[in-house]
Amino acid sequence: MIIVTKHGVTQDELDHIRERVESLGLRTHVSQGEHRTVIGCVGDETRLEGVSLLSIPGVDTVHPVMRPYKLASLDFAAEPTRIPLGGVQVGGEEIVVIAGPCSVEGRDMLEATAKAAKAAGAHALRGGAFKPRTSPYSFRGLGEEGLEILKDVRAVTGLPIVTEVMDTRQVDLVASYADMLQIGARNMQNYNLLTEVGRLRRPVLLKRGMSATVEDLLLAAEYVMSQGNPNVILCERGIRTFGTATRNTFDLAAIPVLKRETHLPVIADPSHAGGRRDLVAPLSYAAIAAGADGLIVEVHPEPETATSDGDQSLDFEEFEALMASLGTFAAAAGRTLNG
Repeated sequence: MIIVTKHGVTQDELDHIRERVESLGLRTHVSQGEHRTVIGCVGDETRLEGVSLLSIPGVDTVHPVMRPYKLASLDFAAEPTRIPLGGVQVGGEEIVVIAGPCSVEGRDMLEATAKAAKAAGAHALRGGAFKPRTSPYSFRGLGEEGLEILKDVRAVTGLPIVTEVMDTRQVDLVASYADMLQIGARNMQNYNLLTEVGRLRRPVLLKRGMSATVEDLLLAAEYVMSQGNPNVILCERGIRTFGTATRNTFDLAAIPVLKRETHLPVIADPSHAGGRRDLVAPLSYAAIAAGADGLIVEVHPEPETATSDGDQSLDFEEFEALMASLGTFAAAAGRTLNG
């Protein structure tokens, strides 16, 4: 259930509406925009049946929410959510680009990558300290040493860092280093992990699972938000189908569908979607045209020597060329790149 207040509602009226709803055993979530204020009612909506909500001072309209995800629903927000990341806002007018290697392999390579990414116009640095790998014999990251390297490189370059957390036992550790916590595709439905990162106010980058529907993704976001953390960014990174021409099938239609269903920012991962470096640029262009708020791109100084995902990583020159070409597509979509 959502309650839309009248224009000019006072704080006392707003507090009274919330107190009335919460007295019935529901929780309230307030979203204040420039032109309207929305109060979301979370809980057993049958308790509101027979309650004269329209008679409460300050209430304009009352609408039921039929979707299984409430807090993530577009109806629950007065305006699209914008999430700060360094000096930009994900979900704002500017297309935000997060770039870096799949894995943190060492200090020198990460610092070189971060400097090249920043020079080309990237807004944040990605890099995995803990890596989920299909084979237990593959390189699985440097762990806390990798987090220390990310922290040091952030101090040198000023780029905020985005890194993955894989386990509930790692949440506090990773959060003490990272500006944004990434939940990978394999963990999208790890509900204990989603609940744990929901305790924090740290922004969460939530990747769509390999076989997850759009509704599954939004319900995963709901887990995080239901714990009090509203700072969720959704990521379309391709799904598993019967197709074999690419690493995954890039579900381009999911981007405008998500923009229609949720107020949360949506970014795309063209690297994992295609699995090949020559597909990163065209998939990036398509994502921006479809309405994506940003991109997360894998960049490595020497892709052929990368410990993971070298085939889909851009070298420095390729990333610079990508960034130089993105501005035209951003402008065509009514957005900006780098201000």
